[in-house]
Amino acid sequence: MEQIRQNFEHAIHQKISNEEWAFFSSKLSLEEFPKKHIVLRTGQVENYLSFVETGIVRYFIPKLENDITFTFAFDNSFISGYDSFITRNPSIYQIETLTKTTLWRLTFDDLQAVYKETKIGNLIGRKASEDLYLKKSKRELSLLNETAEQRYLNLFTEQPHLIQNIPLKYIASYIGVTPQALSRIRKRIY
Repeated sequence: MEQIRQNFEHAIHQKISNEEWAFFSSKLSLEEFPKKHIVLRTGQVENYLSFVETGIVRYFIPKLENDITFTFAFDNSFISGYDSFITRNPSIYQIETLTKTTLWRLTFDDLQAVYKETKIGNLIGRKASEDLYLKKSKRELSLLNETAEQRYLNLFTEQPHLIQNIPLKYIASYIGVTPQALSRIRKRIY
C-alpha cells in the first residue's frame, strides 16, 4: 500500500495528508489475478479504476480469427475500460492479464466518494484520467505516424524487461502486422 501512496505523491508532486490517505486507501481493494484472466469482458460495464502494482495486461477486441490487441499496461500504471467506466455503458473490448497481476482497485461509487470527501482525490482522479488519455493518444499518433518497425522498437525501448512476457502474436497485432511480418522485422533488427 505504501508503494501506491509514494507513486501517487510522485505523480501529483505533493504529499498526501495521513487523513486523506486513510480515507482514500480505505476504499482500495487489492486483488491478484492469474495469467490469462479476463479482468473486463465485452458487454460488461467497467466498475473499476485500477492501478497495476505488478503485472502486464492487454486491451483487445475479440475476433473469431485473431484478436486485435490495441494496448498494453505494465507495472505502476492505471488500467480501466475508462470509456465504459465514465459513461456506465458496456465495454466493446476486453482487458486480460498476460502475467500474474496485482491490482489496487477502486470502484466507481467509491471514486465518487473520494472526489466528494477529499481534496487529493480530485488530483489522483485527474492523474489517472490523464495517464489513460496520454496512453490512448500516444497509440493513435503512433499508428498514424510510425512504421510497424518503429512501433515495435518503441514498445521494446519502453519495457525491455517485460516485453519478453508478451506472446509475439499479441505484439504483432499491437503494431498492426501479421506474426510473419513481425518475424521479418525482428530479423532485420537483430
